[in-house]
Formats: sequence, C-alpha cells, structure tokens
Amino acid sequence: MATEITPGEAYGFFTDTSVCIGCKACEVACKEWNQLPEKEDELGFLGQSLDNTGELNGSTWRHVQFIDNVPDQTMSEGNGKAFLLMSDVCKHCKHASCLEVCPTGAIIRTEFDTVFIQEDVCNGCRDCIAACPYDVIDMDEERDVARKCTLCYDRLQGGMEPACAKACPTDSIQFGPLDELRNRAKKREATLHAQGLKEANLYGHDDKVYGGLNAFFLLMDKPEAYKLPNVANAVLPSRNNIGGYLGGVVTAVLGLLATVIALRERRRGGGESSESPEDARA
Repeated sequence: MATEITPGEAYGFFTDTSVCIGCKACEVACKEWNQLPEKEDELGFLGQSLDNTGELNGSTWRHVQFIDNVPDQTMSEGNGKAFLLMSDVCKHCKHASCLEVCPTGAIIRTEFDTVFIQEDVCNGCRDCIAACPYDVIDMDEERDVARKCTLCYDRLQGGMEPACAKACPTDSIQFGPLDELRNRAKKREATLHAQGLKEANLYGHDDKVYGGLNAFFLLMDKPEAYKLPNVANAVLPSRNNIGGYLGGVVTAVLGLLATVIALRERRRGGGESSESPEDARA
C-alpha cells in the first residue's frame, strides 16, 4: 500500500538489516534515479569482498556494506555470525552538524524533515564534510559542490517514495512517517528477541544519537561492527556542541592574552636593546 506523502510531516527510512540479502538493488535504483556516475574502481575485480562500491561518497548515496570476518571483540556474546549486511545511507540527523556549519545556508531541512544540500548555493568550502560524524558527504569534483543522499526529495515532492525503498525486494529498507516507522521497528525488535536473537538492537530511533536519526537501523550486532558510533560515544563534533563553543571561546581568549603578553615583552625587550652606551653609563 503506497504511503501518502504530506508536506509538514517527518519522513525517513527504517532499515532492517536482519532481512538484507545484499542484492544491491537499492544502490542501482539510487544511481539510476539520481543519475550518479560509476567510479572506475567500482567496475573492477572485487577481490575478497562483494563490496565494490566501498563507501558512501559523492556518486554512491546508498552503500550496501558486506562486513565479513568480523573480529570477535566487536561481536555480541552469543552471536555466531561472521558476515553482516547493511544498506547504509545519510542519516538525516535531527541535530545535523553539516547544516549547522554550512556558511552559505546551502544545507536546509525540507518540508519533509529531511536534510538537503542546495547545490546551486554550495560554495565548495567542505565544512560539512569535516562536520559529518558518519563521513557521508563528498564532493562532486567536476562541479566542486557537496553531495549526499537527498532522500529522493524530488520524488517526495511528486508524492513518490524514494527509489531505494521501492526497489528493495525484502523490505529491508522501509520508508514512511517517522512515528509509524519507529513503532514498526520496536515490534520487529521484540519479535527477533522472542525468537532468541537477543543481539538485535535499534540504532538511532530515539534522541540518544544526534537528537534522533530520520534514517535509523535495526542491527544484528553492536554498532561498532557496522562502523557506527556507539550510542554512548555519539556526540556532535566539538564545534557543534556547547562544550565546543565554550572551549573555542576560552581558546580564543587565551590566544589573545598570549598575543598581548608577547607584544608587551617584545616592546620591553626592544626598549632595553635600544638604550645607548652613554645612557647605560649615566
């Protein structure tokens, strides 16, 4: 049943990694709809991994992670899996550090509560790339603008669900109103726990991770296994939190004091060195 998309309501993704089969249909649909080019290294020999795209970047806005040979220390007790799958994407954070640091206002929150980069306003400064805690944003080197998942903003405006969710054959990627997705995710987690899969856990569904993620996940291991910040360590980059701002102010004040003291000492030293021998004898 199609989701009715209404401006003013918050939408997002619930990605259930327990049913991902690694087919990459989401990657293909994303690239086709958004006309994202293939990079040369994505077309070569895969070697020891099925992951040819490698990471989220300016031309890959959906990335299916193939995490094999997971070290024992990163795995939950009792989880015998050595192969994890997850279709990764921009998280469209509630506390979006990329939006906060953008000097031109190129990054906005849309009428669907998603985070969107206006490429015609982007000046290519790369501040958003440095601020993103998930290394999602990348540059289009030809046009020198920042790019990332738009949550198919153009499709949402036309009343259509994002291309990746529509293409997913197992409903691993689910699109809809956030409140509805969160309720669905909690029920799914409870079902997996009842089946004995105690390692199943929700990530980003509440405000513990950057105020909440509009693209959140049901994981089958600890967040670290998927290269996600642990909930306990999920804090904004220092320049985006209060402590960072206060630290920046203190550092600036200390720097100013140091400069004043240095100038005073230099003047004092200059005055002593300019004293003539006659003055010294007098």
